[in-house]
Amino acid sequence: MTARQRVQSFGRTMADWSEKWIPSPFLFAVILTLIAYVAAIAFTPDGPYQNIQNWYDGFWTLLTFAMQMVLILVTGYAVADSDFVSGYLNKLASIPDTNTQAAALVAAVALLAGYFHWGIGLIVGAIFAIFVARAGHERGKTFHYPILCAAGYTSQTIWHVGPSTSAGLLSATEGHPFQDVIGIVPLNESVFTIYAFGIAILVFVTVIPVLAFLAPDEEDATGIDEYAPGLLKGDSSEEAVSDGGTVQTDVQVSRSPADRINDSRAIAYLIGIGMMVYVVNYFINAGGIGEALDLNVFNFTFIALGLFLHKTPAAYMETIRDATEGAAGIILQFPFYAGILGIISNSGLSDLIAEGLLAVATPQTFPVIAWLLGGFMNLFVPSGGGEWGIIGGVVGSAAVELGVPPGKAIIAYGVGDMWTNMFQPFWAIPLLGLTRVRARDILGYTIIVMLALFPMFALGLYFLPY
Repeated sequence: MTARQRVQSFGRTMADWSEKWIPSPFLFAVILTLIAYVAAIAFTPDGPYQNIQNWYDGFWTLLTFAMQMVLILVTGYAVADSDFVSGYLNKLASIPDTNTQAAALVAAVALLAGYFHWGIGLIVGAIFAIFVARAGHERGKTFHYPILCAAGYTSQTIWHVGPSTSAGLLSATEGHPFQDVIGIVPLNESVFTIYAFGIAILVFVTVIPVLAFLAPDEEDATGIDEYAPGLLKGDSSEEAVSDGGTVQTDVQVSRSPADRINDSRAIAYLIGIGMMVYVVNYFINAGGIGEALDLNVFNFTFIALGLFLHKTPAAYMETIRDATEGAAGIILQFPFYAGILGIISNSGLSDLIAEGLLAVATPQTFPVIAWLLGGFMNLFVPSGGGEWGIIGGVVGSAAVELGVPPGKAIIAYGVGDMWTNMFQPFWAIPLLGLTRVRARDILGYTIIVMLALFPMFALGLYFLPY
């Protein structure tokens, strides 16, 4: 057995274990709630009823943030699912000739898209995996479909060091929950730093070669026709992924004034132009993107972009409707994350955790410890925003106490969150739905990516300049 085959066998073993033992992400939120509740009773003066009160007091505190996260996902989906983006992805999909090239190209495109916007990266990664697999099938080649889908999911290993970082954007937004601890932290103190750029480069030079190495030879590959034949062109059951074209019909239907308004390009462009005029003026007056970009402006910009790309209000609304299924986890789970934050903060448990961090961390080792903490918490709270809502105050206060810049602490925590995304498949749900594979089909590969990133992140967080 070759080294590549041994690695692939290990990956399949890990995928089987994950499918058997990893519960649903919502159950993780419930389990973490119980852990926080018991810990608060055991280690703080607050008793059982008081911690129920603490839980309820926090339960609704992240509603604004939850809506902002939903908008990031659905507006990113809308941009990725547009005819314009799909057209370019189809052209790129014909480039690879081997499994190695196919896996590397899907990973590169997913990482590039994910760096700029985690929602776009997630959907572009899924769509491009399908297009590459399908283009290979049409030329008589068998590209290993599970590894292409795994490569598409690797967009989630880079997003927290890019401009869509939920922790960074929240911390740059006026009135965020931890403003009294770390203040307002603009993006040019977090993701727009040499520290974050260096981490992004490390992700690229690790993930792409690893997936290229893992790609099997064509005779050992299993193509899209085995996993998702309905996604092949010409199949009558095709539903989800097109070539970016519009289906035409010869049936003439009488159109009402309301229909004409719904399909009016003029209205979509007028609203989009108005929104972009505000955005441009906002950044000019603020002195630049790094100083002024926050969650609200970020989402406002992508709504405008989506209107331009989909051209009519009706088309844009239809795409947003399709995207909302992937946001179900955010809608349900964020109140539970907020309740956990209420228990931790109101009981004083956060102070104890911060003291524990300070006891083992130095200014030099704090980024590595924050990374490991973020990675561990992500297994229970598979949302960068929800996770930051729980531990952001703890990480921020410890960083301030140690003299570590808050922006650096935000990056270190975020690296942990995106690192264990390769083990926690919560955000793979939209990708799995589009590609029609199971989590176990890709987790073996993504877990190996996570292991490969371990030394790179440890060394980068410790040695890279800020």
